[in-house]
Amino acid sequence: IELPLRNPQAFRRLGIRPAKGFLLYGPPGTGKTLLAKAVAKEAEANFISMKSSDLLSKWYGESEQQIARMFARARAVAPCVVFIDEIDSLVPARGSSQGEPQVTGRVVNTILAEMDGLEELQSVVVIGATNRPTLVDPALLRPGRFDELVFVSTPDRAGREHILRIHTANMPLADDVDLGAVAAETERFTGADLEDVVRRAGLGALRRVGSQVSAVADEDFKTALKDSRATVTAKMEDEYRRMQGELKKRAAEVQPIGFVAPETLEPVRDRKHG
Repeated sequence: IELPLRNPQAFRRLGIRPAKGFLLYGPPGTGKTLLAKAVAKEAEANFISMKSSDLLSKWYGESEQQIARMFARARAVAPCVVFIDEIDSLVPARGSSQGEPQVTGRVVNTILAEMDGLEELQSVVVIGATNRPTLVDPALLRPGRFDELVFVSTPDRAGREHILRIHTANMPLADDVDLGAVAAETERFTGADLEDVVRRAGLGALRRVGSQVSAVADEDFKTALKDSRATVTAKMEDEYRRMQGELKKRAAEVQPIGFVAPETLEPVRDRKHG
């Protein structure tokens, strides 16, 4: 994601098209928004963040105007990362039960036109995020739109320990606290789940000792873990991993407007007119 923003000249020299769109998908709470912000910061690019609800309007044509204004602003402040959260609500698959069919069609076409217009502009990247990737219109997953599908899973053990250290940075810990051991006990916990474990441990220490509490102990974390559950199940993670191949397949099956598959044509029989 960062390369076309930091070094667009390299793409021009090689005569290749950089990816302009990236779809981050995965369970809720896995840090898709934070990841997009981190990419923009690392690439030293401006960051425009919008939720689908901010772009959708009940007034005729207003949604399309909001989208056009967003992309115009991105072009004006390039290099820029445009982040659209809950993008499945903005561009649901046409023909699905999501949204008003006429509004959905106009919004999808506007997004497609804007992303196609980024072809010549090397310094704007669009990142969409969704918990429900199968609801996104397949036309957006074709080359030149959201080229890359990125599965954002729950953190591994090292990642969980790092997140725990961030959330306990201002928390006095007793000598018996082993955050590595806590990380080992929190498989499939999201960043939000881990933050809740730390909060529960702090509350447990407060209840156990009272207002004179000086540190959070190992027993407080053990109690917190007993009361905590991962919001993401193993079945959910497997389902998300399976989705990537399915999404690409659906995108490949999208036919251009006006295309008629040969197998759908029926022979015309000559009829005699009396």
